Amino acid sequence: MTETPKKKVVRVEQPQSSAPAQGSRTEDAGPAWTPSPEAKAKATKLRIISWVLWVLAIGVQAFAIFWVLKQVPVNMWLLIGAIVVTGVLSVIGSLCWKQSNRLDPASEKDRVKFFVQNQLGAIMSIVSFLPLIIMIFLNKNMSGKQKALAGGIGIVVLLIAGALGATYQSPSQEQYANETNIIEQLTGNDEVFWTKSGSVFHVCQTVPDVNKESKDGTIYVGTVAEAHGAGKDRLTQKWESEATKHCGYTQEQVDAVKAGLEQPAADTTQDTEAPAETPAEEPAQ
Repeated sequence: MTETPKKKVVRVEQPQSSAPAQGSRTEDAGPAWTPSPEAKAKATKLRIISWVLWVLAIGVQAFAIFWVLKQVPVNMWLLIGAIVVTGVLSVIGSLCWKQSNRLDPASEKDRVKFFVQNQLGAIMSIVSFLPLIIMIFLNKNMSGKQKALAGGIGIVVLLIAGALGATYQSPSQEQYANETNIIEQLTGNDEVFWTKSGSVFHVCQTVPDVNKESKDGTIYVGTVAEAHGAGKDRLTQKWESEATKHCGYTQEQVDAVKAGLEQPAADTTQDTEAPAETPAEEPAQ
């Protein structure tokens, strides 16, 4: 028998999101998963903030290109300051954008939109820095050492901003719907568990991974959408073994969940074949 966790358990209260019931989805049935109006509004606000910050970053870059680099001699402290400010604005904008994608992810059906929406932070980092770096190395009012210093700082900041702006675990509507269906079919509730330091969420609060020592000594409880909103990338890949070894579910229950996830495709095939058989049998009778 598993031990009751000794860590504090805290329920996360965030706007609820919804996923279609398992078995009801079709290719043309609309979004696989939709956020609640509250989550959608928060995501929209974060995206507006991101664009404002990116526009400011591009504005600072333009100031550096069209004013600072035109001075003779070039004010190096002002130039380096402009590079740093551009980097800070770009990174904060990217972090806000990534959080908005957790609240309101794109669908994998449109591959171009899915890629752009998830990697826009990295794209905007390039837009905010690359022209300035090019103009630094082409500038005739700077010595070789000055170009090397300012250009080198610009490249480093660009790499940092790009790395922080890139999304390595791209969230999607399909992922959220699938994870929600797994948890609801297995437990009967859209409820998962995670810790602040972990990158994934779990089936129940008695699994060892959520009971390891942590600074805040807290296990967080919420929906799949709330777990993603808290910065968790996905449902643990060990959910099947967690369910049977630590959460009190049987292998038969886990197998039933896995079979349920595959059932809609089988049902669709049967529905399309049935009408073709009926006319063929009637003349024979």
